[in-house]
Order: sequence, then structure tokens, then C-alpha cells
Amino acid sequence: MSEDDDRSPPLDLRCGAAPSINRARNCSGEAVSGSGSSTSSSIPASVPVTVTEYQSQYPDQVLEIVLENVLQFLTSRRDRNAASLVCKSWWRAEALTRSELFIGNCYAVSPDRARGRFRRVRSVVLKGKPRFADFNLMPPDWGAHFGPWVCVLANAYPWLEKVYLKRMSITDDDLALLAESFSGFKELTLVCCEGFGTCGLAFIASKCRQLRVLDLIETEVTDDEVDWISLFPEGETCLESLIFDCVDCAINFEALEKLVARSPFLRKLRLNRHVSIRQLYRLMVRAPQLTHLGTGKYGPSEVAQRQGDTEPDYIAAFAACKSLVCLSGFREITPDYLSAIYPVCANLTSLNFSYATITADQLKPVICNCHKLQIFWALDSICDEGLQAVAATCKELRELRVFPMNAQEDVEGPVSEVGLQAISEGCRKLQSILYFCQRMTNAAVIAMSSNCLELEVFRLCIMGRHRPDHATGEPMDEGFGAIVRNCRKLTRLAVSGLLTDRAFGYIGKYGKLIRTLSVAFAGDSDMGLKYVLEGCPKLQKLEIRDSPFGDAALRSGLHHYYNMRFLWMSSCRLTRQGCQEIAQAMPRLVVEVIRSDDEEETDNYVETLYMYRSLEGPRHDAPKFVTILR
Repeated sequence: MSEDDDRSPPLDLRCGAAPSINRARNCSGEAVSGSGSSTSSSIPASVPVTVTEYQSQYPDQVLEIVLENVLQFLTSRRDRNAASLVCKSWWRAEALTRSELFIGNCYAVSPDRARGRFRRVRSVVLKGKPRFADFNLMPPDWGAHFGPWVCVLANAYPWLEKVYLKRMSITDDDLALLAESFSGFKELTLVCCEGFGTCGLAFIASKCRQLRVLDLIETEVTDDEVDWISLFPEGETCLESLIFDCVDCAINFEALEKLVARSPFLRKLRLNRHVSIRQLYRLMVRAPQLTHLGTGKYGPSEVAQRQGDTEPDYIAAFAACKSLVCLSGFREITPDYLSAIYPVCANLTSLNFSYATITADQLKPVICNCHKLQIFWALDSICDEGLQAVAATCKELRELRVFPMNAQEDVEGPVSEVGLQAISEGCRKLQSILYFCQRMTNAAVIAMSSNCLELEVFRLCIMGRHRPDHATGEPMDEGFGAIVRNCRKLTRLAVSGLLTDRAFGYIGKYGKLIRTLSVAFAGDSDMGLKYVLEGCPKLQKLEIRDSPFGDAALRSGLHHYYNMRFLWMSSCRLTRQGCQEIAQAMPRLVVEVIRSDDEEETDNYVETLYMYRSLEGPRHDAPKFVTILR
């Protein structure tokens, strides 16, 4: 959102303006609707105007007309940001043609500033708290309130169609205002949000008559005992996606069944644990067109067991859903029912067993038919043997996530370097991995760096503090060093285990594309962090906890903090004086010192530091446990 000095357009652009206008306008007649409308004024066909005459009178207008039409085809926000920095004309034209607004930190810019620059926004992505809030490292009520934003959006963008919120605090009143303000509202996605209940969902369901997407993902929803499912409009709906697997309260199944039946465009449906497998069967019969399905509770209902009812033909129901490519859910699973999904395995590109406690023997009959699988999530209950089965079959795998059943540090985990090495040898197209384990070796990590050269995301979480290579007792430096050295496309890295400053030296030397780095229980001294801050020019997000980095390490990033979205450090070796120096040296950086609710403010030790760039300066809604240094 910065401006550059106004500069004249290059001569070749000015001389070729008129032909470019005509070609762009002819091409954009169909394309503009998908990327935002243009307000460029057209030249009346009945009034002949020569190129020279028009440019001599309105050179700036001609340039901006050309730019508006060209910029319609720029969809990447990074490309648009770069274009807006060329000069004032490009800055204005880019703002006029932007229909999608992405704000990675809700405190980096004010709602009024966004409204003042971007006038034709139809889609908003807004993110709030940093990721470590997911691990209870941030006190409740820290902030990230949606209220100020929705008030401005309601007045500024009456044609708004899409809202995506992540880690935001939302109230029922916010959702009510959202539902009442935008007559053509179509898509609402809430990820890791909190603060509202089924009452708020009722406003969305009843007021948004053109709603196509209502996705609630890992979001806390309070049970207000409001039957929100039954409030969708009568008649045929526009629903394409309905995800509520995180809503931990019972729903009106009869109303849900009727809703699914009158939603012919529904493609994605993810159910919560209160929907039984028998009810799932009834929904699948109603909606055989589904492509993405979250099963809810995947086991027999107690009522059916007591009454001795005959089980429906689940296999036939899945076989009839010939478009299914994504399966998830499987909560409270009864493994005997897994055979029902066999008919769809051959077409699956995504399979999520992260809520299913199944063994390797139970996984094998499923996974052996999943030759097209590209995304696989599972619990570590599948053991190394299950991962070996995945490696033997899923040659197209792009993303793997293995979560722990038991996250305690002092237990022997069921997955290890054996499973990781099997995946690296069998799934060479892998691009992203999140792997929780209790033990690991440098050799297995090095093998992955050699075999999976397309890796963009590598997150290895060795549970337990400062755990070395369990075969040699050496630090894990060489393994992570090989990842950053050999995986040239790496943009996200999470490190753990016993690591010395040598590992951070490798990251600083080779991690030139890394944008997100997460560090836990690692490092020797301030030099480790200094290597990263001085060596990773594209670093945007840095998360550090329980590591021996202090004030000297923090000062080493002064040259780079304005280019980062945020820095989070908790349980490190920071002092208040060191943080104060950063605040004084960088006035456009917001430096927050966060205490727990019961912790008294001290002059020395800083428990949690959260720093982020902002065009607005310190926020005005900071709670008492947050001190903003100036």
C-alpha cells in the first residue's frame, strides 16, 4: 500500500495506447466479470478521435485505461503488489481493478485505510492471531476482532460476495450484520475462529439467500440451542459446499436431509460427529453428485444396535457416488465399516484419517487401491508399517501429514525414521510434509532431501526436547542442512530436535526462498538466530519458542523487520530493555509484550514478544496483559 513517485510512461507505451485499448477491451468483455469490474471510460465509436489528439489531451487517462484492462488479468496478489509500486498511475489503476483483498494481519492496516484505497472489492481474506495461538500460547481475548472490519465492509462494499476469516474473534452480532448488509453474499469460510454460536449461524442461513459456501473449519461454535440448519430458505438452494464437522452440538437431521435434497449443486459436505453412519447413508442417497464427503461418526448407532435393525447397504451407497475424490471424517470409527469405502478408493485424490484410530492392517486394504492419492492425513496409529504401505502404492502423493495420538514427550511413538524414509523412497513427487514422531535420524532426513526434490514445505516435529539422532546421538544439524541445501523450492520449514547453531547457519546459507520458519527447543546461542535473519531475505513469518535467543539476536534483524509480516518469540531470553530498543529504532513496527493473565509486569524478563509491521501504529483494543512498547 505504499506509493512511489509519479513518473511518465515510457514512450513506446504512450505511442501504442490506442490499439492496446481496443484489444484489451475486446478481450476483457468476458474476462472482467471473474476478476472484478472495470470502470475505464470508453471512447464513443461515433466520435472519431486520433491517437495523437486523444493522448495530447488526456495522456494520464489513456494510460490508466490501458493499465486497468491489463491488470484485470493479474490474479496473483504478489504480482499486483509489485505492479502498484511502479508509479502513482499504476498504483491508482491497480486499486481500481482489485476485486480480492488479502490482509494477512488485521492490525497491519485499518479498515478505513483499506476502504479508502480499494473501492470495488468483492472478496475479503482477513487473518488475525498468529499460528502459535492454536497451541494455547496466547491468552484468550488477545484481540483480532472482526467487528470493526464488518462495520466498514458493510458501508463500503454493498456488493461483497466472499469473506474468508482465519483466527479471528467473531460475535453473533458480527454475523448478523454480515448477513443483512450484502444482498448478493455467496461465500463464508471461517477457519480457527471463535466467539460466536449457532445463533450467528442462524442469521447466515436465513438471510443469505444466494449462499453457495458455508465452511466452518476447526472453529469453535457455542451451542445456543438454535436450530440453524432448518433456517435455510425453502426451495432449491445455491449451496455448493457445507462444512460443519467442527460444530460440536446436535443438529436437526430431518432439516439437513431436506436441505441436501433441495441442493442440486452441492459438491462438498462434511458432517459432525452427531451424524451417524445410517444418517450418512440417507444423505448419500440424496446427493450422489458429491465430490468431497466428511462422514461424521463412522460406526453403528446405539439405537440401531438395541433395536436390531438391518444395516443399509453402505457399499452400494458409496459405489453410487462416482464423483467422490475426497474423503474425511471417520470420527469414532468402527473399523469393520471401512470396507464400505472400497468402491471409491481408486478415484480418491484426498483421504483424511486424522480422526480415525486405525492400525496398519486396517489401513492396507484401503490404501492399496488409492493409486491417484495426492493428499493423505493420518494418525500415527498406522505405524511405520502403514506408511510403508502408503509409499508402495501412492506414487502421486503431494502432501502427507502424520499427527500424534499421544503428544506426550516421554512415550515411545509408533512412527519413526523408518516411515519417513519409506515415504521419501516411494513418494518422490512429495511437495509438503508434516511429520510428528518421537525419534528420527539424520540419515532418514537426508534421504528425503535427496529423493523429494520438489519439497516446498518440510515440518518435522520431534516430540520431546533436544532429542538427537537416536542412532548416532549426534545433533540433527546435518539432516536439516541437507533439506535446505537440496530442496531448492522450500518456502516453509519447521525444525525440532537437538540442533546447534550449525543448523541455523545452513538455513541462513541455503534457505533463500524460505518465507515461514518455526523453531522449538533449538539452538545454542544468539548466533543461530542471527544466521537466519541475515541470510533469509524472503522470510515473512518467524515463530520461535523455548530457544536460547536473546536481545543480541533480536537486534540482528533490524534491517529486515519491516519486510516481515511478524515475529513471535516466547520463553526465550529477551529483556524488556532489548525489546524497547527495537521499538525505538523502528517506529512503524508494533512491539507487543504479552503476559499471561496472572503474570505481573516486570522490568526485565519478557515471556512473549509479538512484533508486526503496521501502517496504523499501535492498536487501540489491546487488553491489560498486553504492553505495546513505543
